[in-house]
Amino acid sequence: MATKVSHYLLEIQTDRTERAYASAQEYKEALEALRRNTGVERSKPQRTLESEIVRSEEVLQELTGEILPDPWELNNTAKADVELLFFNRVPKVGSQTFMELLRRLAIRNQFGFHRDAVQRVETIRLAPADQQILASIVSAHAPPASYIKHVCYTNFTRFGYPSPIYVNVVRDPIERVISWYYYVRAPWYYVERKRAFPDLPLPDPAWLKKDFETCVLSGDRECRYIEGETHEGIGDHRRQTLFFCGHEPQCTPFNTVEALQRAKRVVEQQYAVVGVLEDMNSTLLALERYIPRFFRGALRTYWEELNTFNRINRNAFKPPVSEEVKNIVRANFTREIEFYEFCKQRLHMQLKALRDPSIAIPPTPSDRPRLYDRL
Repeated sequence: MATKVSHYLLEIQTDRTERAYASAQEYKEALEALRRNTGVERSKPQRTLESEIVRSEEVLQELTGEILPDPWELNNTAKADVELLFFNRVPKVGSQTFMELLRRLAIRNQFGFHRDAVQRVETIRLAPADQQILASIVSAHAPPASYIKHVCYTNFTRFGYPSPIYVNVVRDPIERVISWYYYVRAPWYYVERKRAFPDLPLPDPAWLKKDFETCVLSGDRECRYIEGETHEGIGDHRRQTLFFCGHEPQCTPFNTVEALQRAKRVVEQQYAVVGVLEDMNSTLLALERYIPRFFRGALRTYWEELNTFNRINRNAFKPPVSEEVKNIVRANFTREIEFYEFCKQRLHMQLKALRDPSIAIPPTPSDRPRLYDRL
C-alpha cells in the first residue's frame, strides 16, 4: 500500500492533470489515499479575510519593490526611559528655527524648554567626565521637558541616566559648509560675539573678505577638505556625521567609512526622528506623528508664523556659489553625502510606514541604495 501511495504522490507532484491516470476513478482513489496517509488536506491553510489582506499587502510590496516596516519598528521614541527631548543640534541646519519652533510648542503643549548657554568656545566633543556632567544637567529637568545644545550624540545610559528622546536635523552637506563659511564672516556674527565676549579679538580683514569660490579654486588650506583630517583650524563643522557618531576618537577623521557607519547605526538605533532641512513638510509631519507629546501642532505653528521663522539667522551676506565649485567640493564629501541621503531615506520611510494615503512622499530615484542595506 505504501508503494502505491508513493507512486500516486509522485504522479501528483510531477503531473497535476487527470490524464496521468487510467481513469477518473483511479484519480479519485489516489486523492483519497493522499488524504488518509499524508495529512496534506488537514494541514492546508484556511483562506481567511485576514490572510488575504496580508497577502494583498505582500503582493503590493513585491510590485513596488519595497518592503514597508510597521511604524513601531521605526519609532525609537518608545525606547526612551523618560519624557525628555534632547536636541543635540547640528550647526547651520536651520536649528535656530527649530529651536524657536520648539520654544513656542513648549507653551502650546505644556513642557519645559531649556537650552545651553552661549559659550565663548563651543565644545562639540566632550571627555567622558564632561559627558556625564551633561547627562546629569539634562536629566535634572523635570519631565516633560526639552533640552537643546550643540554637541555630539551622548549615550546617557552609559552614565546611569535614563535615555532621552533624541532628535536632530541634517542638511545637504555642501550647502551646509558654504553656509557656515559665510556665517562666521558675517558682520552681525562678530557684533553679537563682541557683545557677549568683549575681549575677543577681531579677525583679519583679508580673511573676512575671502570668498568661498576663490578659497576652493586656489587650493586654500581652509577649503581643501582632505579625507581623514582631524584638525580643522577655525572649526568649520564640515563633519555632520560627528554629531551622530559620538565623542569617540574614531568619529573625528573627516569623510571616513568608520565614522559614517557609526553615525548610521546611532541614527537607526537611537534617534526618534532626524529631519531634513530641505524637506520641511516631511520633517514636521514625522515629528508630529512619532513624537506627538512635544510636536503636536508643529506643522500649523510653523506655516502660520512662516514670516517670523524665515527671518531667523538669515545671512544676507552669502553670495551664490557656482555648481562647478560645488561639484569640486562634493568629490571630497562622498561619505557625508551618503549619510545625508541615508537620513533622508529614513525620514521618508518613517512616513511611508504610517500607510496614510493623505501623506505625499517626495520621489526617491530608484538607483539610490535602500535604507536597510546592511551598514
